[in-house]
Amino acid sequence: MQLDDCPKCAYKLSAAAETCPRCGVIFAKLARTEACSQVEEHDNKTSVTIRLLLFKAKEGENSLIIASKAVFLALLSVYGLKLIFTPILAFPDSGWWLHAVNLTFHEAGHVLFMPFGRFLHVLGGSLGQLIVPATVIGAFLFKRDIFGAVVGTWWLGESFLDISPYINDARVGQLMLLGGVTGSEVEDYHDWEVLLTKLGMMQYDHALARLTFTIGTLLMLTAMIWGGLILMKGYHNRSQN
Repeated sequence: MQLDDCPKCAYKLSAAAETCPRCGVIFAKLARTEACSQVEEHDNKTSVTIRLLLFKAKEGENSLIIASKAVFLALLSVYGLKLIFTPILAFPDSGWWLHAVNLTFHEAGHVLFMPFGRFLHVLGGSLGQLIVPATVIGAFLFKRDIFGAVVGTWWLGESFLDISPYINDARVGQLMLLGGVTGSEVEDYHDWEVLLTKLGMMQYDHALARLTFTIGTLLMLTAMIWGGLILMKGYHNRSQN
């Protein structure tokens, strides 16, 4: 390593050297240490940036607004826990009003992915109802509206839950579908029957449904806790007016 001065003690080096004659520092080792420090510093800055992005509450927000958000989060939490503790097989009879909202984006997803072949056309329904809440999360984070991102995360989790009964029904085909028929009545009509058949994974329908349900559960619980932390910080930073 060619250096003019020792980076540790500033000793003037007369020729190329690997160690400093005065302090004995090994230049290659020192360079590696400095490189690791720079990486660690970058990682720390990234970590701080993420924490600020995800957990920064609005400064000086009105107490009434914070209270309104708290009530809304409480309603989401109660409803979310009701869904989480509802068995997958009971979902069609659980009064799941958000299913109608998800269904709109599900059908839009089919249309959106139609040009990309049969497989993506079929998968596009489930993708559509996940992409929309994911986009909502990204939009709120971009606007630094963390509570809005919390709600979007809750919705994304709920949409995963909404998909799980459909996956679970792939083999038996008993769910009533949008056309007023079940998968067992019409061949090549049930999205997840088509998808899992093409993938050769039909025997994993229940396992995939449970995995999807678990992902949704974790997202909803994360949103509830995340929202609570944001509102507590918002309360401490609230306006006194």
